Amino acid sequence: MLPTITELAPPAGVRSRSINAENPAGAFGAAAAASSALGPGRKGSAWSSLPAGGTIDLVDIDGPGVIRHIWITVADATDAGPFVLRDLVLRAHWDDEETPSIEVPLGDFFCNGFATRALVTSEPVTVAPTGGMNSYFPMPFRKHARISLSSEHGADLEHVFFQVDLTTGDEIAEDTPYFHAQWRRSNASTALGEDHVILDGVQGSGRYVGTYVALASLSRFWWGEGEVKFFIDGDEDLPSLCSTGLEDYAGGAWAFQDELRSDPEPVPLTFSAPYFGYPFCSSRDTTGAATFLQATAPMHALYRWHLPDPIWFERDLRVTVQQIGTWDHGLFERSDDISTVAYWYQTEPHRPFPDLPAAAGRVPR
Repeated sequence: MLPTITELAPPAGVRSRSINAENPAGAFGAAAAASSALGPGRKGSAWSSLPAGGTIDLVDIDGPGVIRHIWITVADATDAGPFVLRDLVLRAHWDDEETPSIEVPLGDFFCNGFATRALVTSEPVTVAPTGGMNSYFPMPFRKHARISLSSEHGADLEHVFFQVDLTTGDEIAEDTPYFHAQWRRSNASTALGEDHVILDGVQGSGRYVGTYVALASLSRFWWGEGEVKFFIDGDEDLPSLCSTGLEDYAGGAWAFQDELRSDPEPVPLTFSAPYFGYPFCSSRDTTGAATFLQATAPMHALYRWHLPDPIWFERDLRVTVQQIGTWDHGLFERSDDISTVAYWYQTEPHRPFPDLPAAAGRVPR
C-alpha cells in the first residue's frame, strides 16, 4: 500500500530503526559494523545461531514504538529431523507482560503449516522463494517489546537470518489494542459433531484480523463444509457472524478443484491472493526422512485476512469451525487433524493462552 501524503514525513520524534544480527539493539548509526574476511562493514554478522533447547531474542527494545515488518528464514530440516518449522516457536511479549501475546510455531505463523514450505502472497504475510517469511502486521507497544524464537528441535541451528523493521517514538494511546496470535490443534481429539476451537477466552475490545488453517483429512471424501463461527460480545448458542463453508471462508468454491468429477481424478487448484488463499495441498511426504511409501493423509492449508471486512468486538470473542464433510449421500460429521492460528488485536491485559503442546504434540501427520 502506497503511503498517503500525510505519511511522507515522520511525526515529531518518530525514528525508523532496523534490528538484525549485525545491529541487535537497532542502534542509530551502528548498522553493518561487523567485519568479515572482506573487511570492516562487509557482511560480517548476517545471522544468529540457535542451540537446541535454546532461545534467542529477535527484538528486545524499549518503546514506545511499532514493529512494522519481520523477515526471517531458517533451514526447514536438519539431521535431527524434518520438522524445524514446527519445532521452533515464535513468541512476543509487550510491555513486560508475564505471558506472551504471540505464541505460535514459526512456520504456522507465516502460513507454512505441516512444517512444509509453501509460497504465500498476501497483504500481511508473504513467503517468498525459498522460505523467506515476512509479516507486515503492525505491532504497537508502549513500554517494551520482546520477540523471541525458541527451539525444541533436536539439533543446533547454525543460521537464523532475520531482520525486524520498526519505528520508535510513536504516540501509542493507552487504549490501543495490541497484536496477538495463538496456535491450537485438534488432532482427531474432538467427538463427532464437536467444533474445533480457533480462539476462546478473549476479554477486552479489539479486532479479529485473520485465520490460518492447516487440516489433515482423516476421513474420505470432501472435508471443507464446516462453517467458521464468530461469537461476539455475549453470543451464546448462536454466533453473530458465520461463513457458509470452509472453502467459502477462504474465498474459494467447489472444493478448490478444476471440476467436480470422479473420473479422471480432479485437480486441486492452489492459489494465493491479498486477503485469502489456499496455498498448499499435498498427499505426499516430501521430507525424505524415511525409506517407505510416501503417501500421507491429504494435507490442506488456507488463510483469510479480515482487513477490508473488519470483525470488531467490544467485550469478548470466541471463534470456532465445524468439522463437516460431504459426499454423494449428503453431509456427515468428521474429526480431522486441524491446526489453526488466530490473529487479532485487543486491549491489554489478555488472558493467558492454553498451554502450547510440546514439540512431540505438534508433529504433523
